[in-house]
Amino acid sequence: MAGGALNAASTLQCPHGGTVTIVPSNPNIKAGGAPLVTASDTFTVAGCPFQLPTTPPTPSPCITVKWTVTDQKVKTSGGPTLSQSSVGMCYSAQQAPQGPVVISGTQAQVKTS
Repeated sequence: MAGGALNAASTLQCPHGGTVTIVPSNPNIKAGGAPLVTASDTFTVAGCPFQLPTTPPTPSPCITVKWTVTDQKVKTSGGPTLSQSSVGMCYSAQQAPQGPVVISGTQAQVKTS
């Protein structure tokens, strides 16, 4: 994997437009001025409008992100780091997969692989 490393200031969204908030477990390791992100950090989703197509529609918003593909060569004490080419899946409260996380902004100073 390669690309700009994710940090706590990176921009991520669920596939339905909800905002992903990153809570880093180790705020001391920084890249681009913000804590470097690892797969073991906490990723919460807010504002996801997704509804199941039932009658009536049933709200099923994305609430969390779990990472399936991480950086292979770069690790911190918190585990594998994440980059622009990492793959994360958004999940509902019932742990149903709802689609891949969208990474639209990373820091530009550190590249990982």
